[in-house]
Amino acid sequence: MQEMTEALTMAWQAAWDRGDVDALDAVLHPEYVRESTGSLRLIDAAQYKQDILEVRTAFPDLTTEIDSLVLGADGTSAAIFWHSSGTFMNELQGVPATGRPVQTRGSNLITLRDGRIVHEKVTWDHAEMLADLGIPSLRSAFETDAVDAIVDVPGAATPFEALKGFNRQFITGVTVVTATDEDGNPRGLAANSYASVSLEPPLVLVCVQKTSSTYPALFRSSHLGINIMSNEQRDVVGVFASKTSDKFARLDWHAGPDGSPLIDGSAASIEAEIKERFQAKTHTVFIAKVTHAEIAEIAPMVYKAGRFFDGAALTEL
Repeated sequence: MQEMTEALTMAWQAAWDRGDVDALDAVLHPEYVRESTGSLRLIDAAQYKQDILEVRTAFPDLTTEIDSLVLGADGTSAAIFWHSSGTFMNELQGVPATGRPVQTRGSNLITLRDGRIVHEKVTWDHAEMLADLGIPSLRSAFETDAVDAIVDVPGAATPFEALKGFNRQFITGVTVVTATDEDGNPRGLAANSYASVSLEPPLVLVCVQKTSSTYPALFRSSHLGINIMSNEQRDVVGVFASKTSDKFARLDWHAGPDGSPLIDGSAASIEAEIKERFQAKTHTVFIAKVTHAEIAEIAPMVYKAGRFFDGAALTEL
């Protein structure tokens, strides 16, 4: 029993504290499977090692401590209780580093075969680390089904194509979401994934893809701006939908009370304090509380199926 406890402890600390992931080979069974109760992931030893290296890259000063390791009387099971601390210095799963320290803890229930770990059920993974940093995940967004959902849409072979076809039938306005980067420079992107969450309190929602060049600035910012484009701003939308490096170079704008760029000529603009950042796989959902609003007597632009329309020409039913 003592020998097994020492072997597990040494391999754990070598992998998590020093990045020597191959030390796990001494304690992992060739058929090893790791199951996360949080994100519902099932991974093998190779992916487990990769996960450790990714976490250590994001938290270079990561240290862990095993609080207790309890072996079952028959020697075929064990439980590990641990806690860990580190500083978020580099990107993890598309989430920009915050420089914030974090403490996290978890427990692992392991099944042994021939003296090695063949199955491990854990309460912690990448998502839990980010949640402890105040960056929770929408867990259902990370679920994977063994079989794709049945799609009963003519011409749509996959759920992706079906949803894309559905979205093309939805008419929206056009917004430009803005923020300032760490140097105070204005950043922005065109988006139609805006929604009002509630009026009391005044909450709004925007969903932003992590690959957007504006995403790091937006993620780190305390406030954001949302500008509803008017029917006179087709060229402005083109700029923010492009990969132009300085999208504000030929644009008239002013700063909101908390510094968010608000675009002149918009049908309406708001500034809002970011309250929540939910990870949704390829995107982040931002929930923000409105702190400032500007409304103009200008008709908004309308968007449907990749085309823009004059909001002033709408016909009432």
